[in-house]
Amino acid sequence: MPLIVLEKTELAFGHFPLLDRADLSVEAGERIALIGRNGAGKSSLLRAIAGQTQLDDGRIILQTGLKLAVVDQEPKFDADDTVYHAVAAGLHEEHALIDEYETLIASGLHDDASMKRQGELEHELTQADAWGTAHRIEMVLQRLRLVPNTKVGAASGGMKKRIALARALVGEPQLLILDEPTNHLDIESIAWLEDMLVDHKGAVLFVTHDRAFLDRVSTRVVELDRGRLLSFPGNFSAYQTRKAEQVEVERVVNAKFDKFLAQEEVWIRKGVQARRTRNEGRVLRLESLRSERAARRERSGQVNIAVDDSTRSGKVVAELTDVSKSFGDQVIVSGLNLRLLRGDKLGLVGPNGAGKSTIIKLILGDLEADSGVVKRGSKLDVAYFDQFRDQLNDDATLADTISPGSEWVEIGNAKKHVMSYLVDFLFPPERAHAKVSSLSGGERNRLLLARLFARPANLLVLDEPTNDLDIDTLELLETLLQDYAGTVILVSHDRAFLDNVVTQVLVYDPAPDNAGRWTENPGGYSEWQAVLKRRFSQGGRPEGVGAGGSSASGLRNPPPPTVSGPGTGPGPAQKKGKLSYKEMRDLDTLPAQIAALEAEQKLVEAKLADPATYARTDAAALADAAKLKDRFDAIEAGMLVALERWDALEKKAAGGG
Repeated sequence: MPLIVLEKTELAFGHFPLLDRADLSVEAGERIALIGRNGAGKSSLLRAIAGQTQLDDGRIILQTGLKLAVVDQEPKFDADDTVYHAVAAGLHEEHALIDEYETLIASGLHDDASMKRQGELEHELTQADAWGTAHRIEMVLQRLRLVPNTKVGAASGGMKKRIALARALVGEPQLLILDEPTNHLDIESIAWLEDMLVDHKGAVLFVTHDRAFLDRVSTRVVELDRGRLLSFPGNFSAYQTRKAEQVEVERVVNAKFDKFLAQEEVWIRKGVQARRTRNEGRVLRLESLRSERAARRERSGQVNIAVDDSTRSGKVVAELTDVSKSFGDQVIVSGLNLRLLRGDKLGLVGPNGAGKSTIIKLILGDLEADSGVVKRGSKLDVAYFDQFRDQLNDDATLADTISPGSEWVEIGNAKKHVMSYLVDFLFPPERAHAKVSSLSGGERNRLLLARLFARPANLLVLDEPTNDLDIDTLELLETLLQDYAGTVILVSHDRAFLDNVVTQVLVYDPAPDNAGRWTENPGGYSEWQAVLKRRFSQGGRPEGVGAGGSSASGLRNPPPPTVSGPGTGPGPAQKKGKLSYKEMRDLDTLPAQIAALEAEQKLVEAKLADPATYARTDAAALADAAKLKDRFDAIEAGMLVALERWDALEKKAAGGG
C-alpha cells in the first residue's frame, strides 16, 4: 500500500490554479524530487501533504499510523533552546512522556495517585519503545556532527538546517519531507546530505533546484506543471531526456489542434449560402473545440535576460600579490596571489564562513588587506548581486526597484518600458506596482537579477545567485554568463552551475596547518575534484583535505580504486632506466587491464543509457541502477590510476625517471 495517495486534488491562489485535479502516490523507499517553476505551488503542495494547509477539493489519503517529518525552508527554533532539546522535540509524544516521568520521579511523591501514574507512564514508554530515546538522540547528533549543549540562537543558517534535519530524523519517519534542503549549506554539507538521504531507509519527498543533488538523490522526478503532477522514473538526467520528448509531442499535438480549429472558424464565418447548409453537429463540435482551446493552460514564458557590457574594462581587472587578511586571531587569507583578467569567470569555493565574501571585498576595494598589494584595473563598472538581498527595499514597488523615478530602462543603446522589462523576468504588468514584500524567495531573486542587469557592467559579482531560482531560469542565467564578454566573480554551492560557468576556481584549504590558504585551479568544480582524486591516487592526503578526510569542495576520501597489479603510488625512488621485477610485470600487464576496464565501462555506460534500466521503480531495480552508477565511477577512477602508473613506468624504463 502506498504511504500517501493524492486523488483529484485542487488548490488555487486567487484565480490561479496551483493544483488542477492532480493525482500522486508515494511508495515506501522512494526518493521523489518535486520540481517546477517558481510560484508553481511546490511548497504549497508539501504543506498540504504535511497537513499544514487545506486543499480546495480532492483528498489526501495517508497510510494508517504513518510517521511523517517535515523540514521547512527556514526552520524556526527557540533561540534559548540547546541543540539537544531542539532535536529531542522531534520525538513529540515520547519526549513529553519522558519529561513527565522524570518530573514525577524527581518529585519523590509516593501517594497512590503518583504511583499509579508512574506505572501508567512506564507501560506507555515500554509500548512506545521510548527507553532508547536518549541513545537515539545521541546517535543522530553524532551523525550530523552537532554539539548538544550549544544554544540554537548562536547557530548559523547551515547549522540550523542540520538541527532541523536531526529533529526530523530522530523520530525515524517513514516519510521525510524536505523543502529546499540545500539552502544555506556549503558544498561539503550538501555532499554529506546526499549520502545521508541515499542511505535513509524511509521515503523522501523533496523540493530543490540543485541539479547535481537531484541527479544523486532522486529515484523519481515529479514535475508540477500548470496544475498537473507529471511523473518521470529515474533521476534528473533521465527526466530531462523524457521531458524534451514530451514537450515536442505536446507542441505537435497543439499545432495540429490549432490548425483544425482555424479551418473550422473559417467555415463558420462563410457567407449566407454556407449558413443555409450549415451542419448543426459541426457547429456544436466547433463550440466544443473553442472551449477546449480556452481551457488549455499555456506553458509559462521563459525569462529573457540580457546585460549591457558595452564598456570594456582594462585587460587586468585585479591583481593580488601576497595578500593576507585576519580578523582578530582568525586568519581568513594568507599569502594570496591572484591575477584576474578581462573575460575571466572566477568561482570561489569553500565552506560557509571561510572568507569568500572577504576576498570579494578585497578585490573590489571595500576592505583593506593587512599586508600585500592589491591592484585594481581601470574602467571597472561593477554590478553586485548580494546573497542576502539587502539591496531590495520591501516597501518599494517592483517598477521603482528597477528604474526609480523613470518609466524606462536603458539596455545598451536601446530603451525599454519598465513594465515590458519586468515581463522579461516573468512579472506580469499588473504586478509592476506591487510591493517587494509580496514576493516569494525565487521572485525576489529574479527581481534582483532584473535590477542588476538594468545597469551597465563589465564586472559581475554574483554572491549565491542560484538560491530559490527554478531550473529553467538557472539554465538561462548560465547561458548569459557563458556568452558574457565581461568578467565574473561567482560564489555558489551549486556544483552544476559552477561547472557550466567558471573558467577557474579559487578553493579554500581547511587544513589546520594551512590557515587562510586558497588554491587556484583551472576549470570548474569537477576539474578540481579530478585534481584531488589524482593526488589521492598517488598516495598521501590530497592537498586541500583536512584531517577529517573532507575537503572544502566536498570530496570524501573514497576507497582506492581496485586495479589488479599496479600499486596506488609511485613507490620508492629507484635508479633511472631500471625497473624492478614487479614494475616490469606491471608494465607488461597494464595495457590488457586498461583495455578490459574500457570494455567493461562501455557495457555499463550502455546499460545506464538504456531507458529499460529505469522502467521499473521498485527498490531492487533502483538499487541495481545505483550499483551501475557506482561501478561506472569506480572503473573511471581505476583507469585513471592505471594510466598514470603505466605512463610513469614507461618514462622510467626509457630513462626519464
